[in-house]
Amino acid sequence: MRAPSLSPQHTQPKGHTPIGRLTTWALASAALMAVYVQGGHAWLLAPLLLLPALWVLNACRSWRQALGWGWLLTVLHTAAGYHWFGQAIDHYTQGPAGLGLGVLLLLAPVFQPQWLVFVLARHATRQRLGAAWGAWAGMAAWVGTEWAFPKLLGDSLGHGLYPAPLLPQAAAWVGVAGLTALLLLTNEALAQALSDTGRAWRGGWRPNASRHATRGPSLPAWACAALLPALALTLALGSQPAPLPANSPQLRIGMVQANLTDYEARRRSEGSYAVVREILDLHFAMSHDAVERQQADAVLWSETVYPTTFNQAKSEAGAELDREILGIVKAAGVPFVFGTYDRDERGEYNAAAFVEPGPGLLSFYRKTRLFPLTEWVPAWLDGPRLQRWLPWAGRWQPGDGARVFPLRLRDGREVPVLPLICRDDVDPALALAGARLGARAIVTLSNDAWFTTAPLGARLHGAVAAFRSIETGLPQFRVTTNGVSAVIDARGQVLAASRMGERTLVIGSLPVPEPRPTLLVRWGNWVGPAVLLSLLPMLALALAPIWRHRWHPEGARSPAGWSPNLTVAALPRSALLAVLMLRTTARISLLGLGAAWLWHDSFGTQFLWQLRLFGALVLAPEGAAWFILRAFRGRVSVQGELARLHLPDAVGDRDSRLLSPAQAWVWPDWWPLAGIRVADAQGRRHWLAMPSPRLWLHAWSAGAPPALLSAPQPAADWHQRWQAFRCAREWQQAGAPNRLRRAWLAQHALLPLLMAVPAFLLHQHIAYGSWWGEAQTHGLGAYAIGLFLWWAGWVVAVSLLAAGLRVAVEGAALLLSLWRPADALRSRAGLELLRSVLLYLGLPLWLALRLLGA
Repeated sequence: MRAPSLSPQHTQPKGHTPIGRLTTWALASAALMAVYVQGGHAWLLAPLLLLPALWVLNACRSWRQALGWGWLLTVLHTAAGYHWFGQAIDHYTQGPAGLGLGVLLLLAPVFQPQWLVFVLARHATRQRLGAAWGAWAGMAAWVGTEWAFPKLLGDSLGHGLYPAPLLPQAAAWVGVAGLTALLLLTNEALAQALSDTGRAWRGGWRPNASRHATRGPSLPAWACAALLPALALTLALGSQPAPLPANSPQLRIGMVQANLTDYEARRRSEGSYAVVREILDLHFAMSHDAVERQQADAVLWSETVYPTTFNQAKSEAGAELDREILGIVKAAGVPFVFGTYDRDERGEYNAAAFVEPGPGLLSFYRKTRLFPLTEWVPAWLDGPRLQRWLPWAGRWQPGDGARVFPLRLRDGREVPVLPLICRDDVDPALALAGARLGARAIVTLSNDAWFTTAPLGARLHGAVAAFRSIETGLPQFRVTTNGVSAVIDARGQVLAASRMGERTLVIGSLPVPEPRPTLLVRWGNWVGPAVLLSLLPMLALALAPIWRHRWHPEGARSPAGWSPNLTVAALPRSALLAVLMLRTTARISLLGLGAAWLWHDSFGTQFLWQLRLFGALVLAPEGAAWFILRAFRGRVSVQGELARLHLPDAVGDRDSRLLSPAQAWVWPDWWPLAGIRVADAQGRRHWLAMPSPRLWLHAWSAGAPPALLSAPQPAADWHQRWQAFRCAREWQQAGAPNRLRRAWLAQHALLPLLMAVPAFLLHQHIAYGSWWGEAQTHGLGAYAIGLFLWWAGWVVAVSLLAAGLRVAVEGAALLLSLWRPADALRSRAGLELLRSVLLYLGLPLWLALRLLGA
């Protein structure tokens, strides 16, 4: 089977590829995925994994075809790579065989959403910019979607590289997201290389002139296909930890894998007390062996091994069992960590209890990432009907995030450890947060009993958990109910492990020195947001509206809504300096508040402090600057070759004839106020603050706005490229069709109100029992003050988001203007459109998802 041509000139093939051939390629892609997830030496298929899928997508002539084939590939890959999850669902719910897989296939676009985003972004960018940029856009869309919308199982293509020698170590630099990005780009490069080779072979190795008619940079396919894995290997070698000294402190933990499963069936047949009694007796005996014979420093039991609340007994029998556990721990003389339940006024939690020999219970870690339906049900979905339909649905509450607890060993040492429970270990953010809190080891408790009939799922879960050690540089002790329990060193290598379905005691000793932070610990999971930012300029060019005319100096049209007669502020020098200082203070403060919000978690919780800072550092300077500009307001009008400045009586003469535009000086672009300096007939200088000063000056002198770029793109020097950026910005500001973007009221008043009202009403319902609870309890005044504070908080949040988006838009527009100056206006329009979509649609959508999840 010959590979189709993937070069840019074939992005819109003249003929139709037969449906049968496309279907064969799609099935071949699913077959590769089915082998790839098996692990072992199947990682060698990584460079070939998506080749058939890419051939299918490259044969699509429209975005509708691409989206249709993308949906089919999503279904096929879900069936091939996650059939084991369907079996696990059947086992857990005791439903008919095949029901779980059917639900997965039906919800495949929700289960694997990155496929559809990948298809659309890749197709749109490929059509506009060529194959190379299409490959990068597809990768960025895939990786960015997995970062922005974490998947149910936290899975990614990069996890399949875990069995490879050395390659997984690159995750210390770029995380699993970086490995996925390299895998995707390698597939794209190899697909392009095979396409070029096949086309040359069919043409008898004759030069193909059309190959040079690309609209983007060429992709050196074979070189990239070889260099990308080499890059991953280089990162892996560079992340190798330094050898530890021989006297490094060690932590030795005994992990009890009791292989007791199906608690509910046992309860029905034996009774609750008998089941708990059997579980505890077995764990007591195996823990005695771990402490007395294996000299373990601590003992680790699996998730929910004690299937009731600990230290908050629901009966006298439960209290007796609690005292028995405390007695066993005291007799052992070492700390125990085990899975149980905790509860407070909000409800019950899936938790890990830290129990010490002397003081007893130290504290609980509450599981953060609960599994939907089986452990957690949204409040809006819960009710008697759901309980009848899904009697197995769980109703635990989520925890508060990563926490670090000390393991106080019998030799007097304290080792801070980060606990993770089951699905917690699929979230890199929790492990990275724990590493920043000072953890020296990770202890993972899991209950993989629902993978009893699908052991592949348990093995994949173990591989995902191992990446948390690679990313943080922390050793890990992982215990499960019936497999796979493992001792994982700081490089993610398994030193000791159990098999699925066996009763065993896993003992391991690992060094726990002061860890050296990895790049991922310092920067966080940075690859996802980085590639998303790189996607914005390409999408701006690919999705920008097509303008019907070129901008040339001769005959250029005025932008919609723009006029050479406009209102200005005629400022004396002192007033100008005051406005510049006030606005500079406000803009820097706004960016500083945004940085504090991003990098200091505690700042986001200090609500009143945020309002005070925002009012003092942003609103007050901006308001003062606005009053100064208002006080010196005037009007300029063009009359033939002369321009006339109209000033109020309080400022100066009513009419002052201005000089020629050659003596006008435009202020620097980095000033936080646009305008020009001119002189009147008497030689007096006027500092005029106005929008789009270059457009107005050109309209004054030439009767038309200036061109974006008069020279053709290949001949454009850097000065012309910079001028293209400046002029495109003024064109967009003067004639932007998107009035909502320019509306101050919409951005700073209506949008925050739209965000505040549902959040405030949900708060009322939670805190007071109804939407009008606070009004009924404390009166309408308190209710109105509460609503005002929620609105003010959202004004701050929207302003910070708008400032961040503005910085991103200006930076991307500058880069695109330097790269493709002829498209400066179109790229600017596309970026402004993306900004408006993210601000006015993305933010409400994000809030809606959060409310549904709450």
